[in-house]
Amino acid sequence: MTTAILQPFSLSLLPRFSEFPRCFASSSSSSSASLSIPNRPPLRYAVLGAGFAGISVAWHLLKDSPKELRLSVDVYDEVGIGGGASGVSGGLLHPYSPKGKLLWHGAECWRECLELLNVAETAASSSYPATENGDSSESFRNFMVRRRGILRPATNAKTLDLMSDNARNCLASCVVETIDKDGARNLVPNLYLPLNCAFYFPGAMNVNPQRYLQALFLACQNSARASLGRKNITLVKKSISDVLELEGEYDAVVICLGSKVDFLPRLTGKLPLRTCRGVITHMQLHESARGSYPDGGPSILSDAWLAVQGPRNLHMGSTWEWQSRNYSSDVPAEEASRALDELLPKASTVYPDIEKWKFAGARAGLRAMPPVTSHGSLPLLGCVNQLIGAAGESCKFWVFSGLGSRGLLYHAWLGKLMAKAVFSCKEELIPSELTSWKKNRL
Repeated sequence: MTTAILQPFSLSLLPRFSEFPRCFASSSSSSSASLSIPNRPPLRYAVLGAGFAGISVAWHLLKDSPKELRLSVDVYDEVGIGGGASGVSGGLLHPYSPKGKLLWHGAECWRECLELLNVAETAASSSYPATENGDSSESFRNFMVRRRGILRPATNAKTLDLMSDNARNCLASCVVETIDKDGARNLVPNLYLPLNCAFYFPGAMNVNPQRYLQALFLACQNSARASLGRKNITLVKKSISDVLELEGEYDAVVICLGSKVDFLPRLTGKLPLRTCRGVITHMQLHESARGSYPDGGPSILSDAWLAVQGPRNLHMGSTWEWQSRNYSSDVPAEEASRALDELLPKASTVYPDIEKWKFAGARAGLRAMPPVTSHGSLPLLGCVNQLIGAAGESCKFWVFSGLGSRGLLYHAWLGKLMAKAVFSCKEELIPSELTSWKKNRL
């Protein structure tokens, strides 16, 4: 995939936009001619971060703007696409809580996420032909979406009735089936079910986040190319230490830095986020060993989850190290050893065969965990002009953070809402549940 990179980069070389409106109302009665004035520079947007939030926002800024509008999006990330916590997430995608309840706006999030997955797969299809079962590839390098469902063994007798009730209120597009031990073992041989019951989500899937994000960025590039020069997207491999250095250069700046948002001096300690480092281990079964994972077998959710990559490759996670400030994806041997000691016993209680598998590596990410509300743990969105001391009344600086461990589910729908709010400079287009965190911060 070809990626445009500007490095080194000088902000002084960019045109200034103080003389142009900073907001665009999609419901405006502006004519097509007024949107495509030849000598008018394009609207410019900066997106800080190239993870789930950032790439989703970039896609919707390009795709949801009027075709005639000239627009340019710069995505800043010093590492590159999916270089942070998003790129090393487990990738297990479904719209339910650990107790089987549909998450806040789960239907919308699920629908929009499936749509973006389809966009990414379409963009990647020319380079990576799909297999007969619809997967991009079964090799880890090319693996994007594995559609084999997810299985959650029931392990807590106190919540079994509640989970069974919640299963009856599932989405039609992601059903939850209650199955017994025999049914579960037909899917995964030798599985252990302490309560002789499991919940099966046949429509759920496992996504390779790195591969997906790269393909979605490719879709952004394809969309820009198809606009005949009206739209543009650029990946800028550079970190921004002070967001106000972008003031005057862009019509809006959307901060999608995940846990790194707290490392920005103007936002340090101002968002109600906790950091949590999670280690994910890569496990392999030697070719000579018996008992490979069934090709059609689902991934497993339990105290330790198993995200299946193929018959002899899977990811096991995740650890939870609260208040960590270590956002490096590299995992030293000692940390990897501790992760194995913690995760293997948990995984083996439902899948004893994991004891035969060997450690093949580990990666880590630093999650940005939002506070728990009456609706669950919800991301933080909104205009942050006042928080960072930006001049002017117009909403120019925005934040989209706190995706926690559900970034894959939330990113598509919330990225769409964020793009609409940015276009119109109307924070009220974002659900109040996602902006209520600001009440005690301003």
